Amino acid sequence: MSLLKLRDGAELYYKDLGEGQPIVFHHGWPLSSDDWEAQMFFFLQNGYRVIAHDRRGHGRSSQTAKGHEMETYAADVAELTAFLDLKDAIHVGHSTGGGEVIRYVHQYGKDRVAKAVLVSAVPPIMLQSEKNPDGLPISVFDDIREQVRTNRSQFYIDFTFPFYGYNRAGAAVNEGIQRNWWRMGMMGSMVAHYECVKAFSETDFTEDLKAVDIPVLVLHGEDDQIVPYQNAGVKSVELLKHGQLITYPGFPHGMPTTEAETIGKDILAFIRS
Repeated sequence: MSLLKLRDGAELYYKDLGEGQPIVFHHGWPLSSDDWEAQMFFFLQNGYRVIAHDRRGHGRSSQTAKGHEMETYAADVAELTAFLDLKDAIHVGHSTGGGEVIRYVHQYGKDRVAKAVLVSAVPPIMLQSEKNPDGLPISVFDDIREQVRTNRSQFYIDFTFPFYGYNRAGAAVNEGIQRNWWRMGMMGSMVAHYECVKAFSETDFTEDLKAVDIPVLVLHGEDDQIVPYQNAGVKSVELLKHGQLITYPGFPHGMPTTEAETIGKDILAFIRS
């Protein structure tokens, strides 16, 4: 196992394969770097160095009591990229990982990052408010927290249905994908997963999006039941200086898994452009 000891003593698990221009993958809640296996294999085969980490409290990284917010997540990534001395890197983030990417790029990415990709990502902000009337009400996130606290194992099975669009009429349910999602989720800490709900739902990434001046590709499924695309991908690209948006009719939140071939090709084309 590759482990980096961070400034507070926590250990960050990461994978680092291949040579060439580095691509760093940031996973969603409550998963791990394993969720990027299809993309890591694809880009490794296309001549890139591929790197992915387990966010603190997730997967094989340390289960800390504190630090489960975007400031710490971004700082952890900064330590990893400095340790690996990554330059001219592409950062790709799914869901919560998309928020982590844009915060890292804004605060730490100067002279290290060439491009970024946000996939089904949470920015600009998920929570409903007077400034964001199209967001989701706090009750949605309170319910997720309560389920994590009291019913985590069963909730993680149930959550895969909207996550992958398996609750849609005629959907071909893949039990192996569901079991793997559950496996990744249950590897992590209840504390981290509970606290991370606030991080992904209440963090406002508006200023991060405005400040980033590198090319950013925004990919979002139009049938995303977890992070509705009109309040996320569409608004994010409006705030970016050099943003490009691709939306996919019928694709679910978990499209990096269910539609890996399409997502991989579109990211590759963006990187090579």
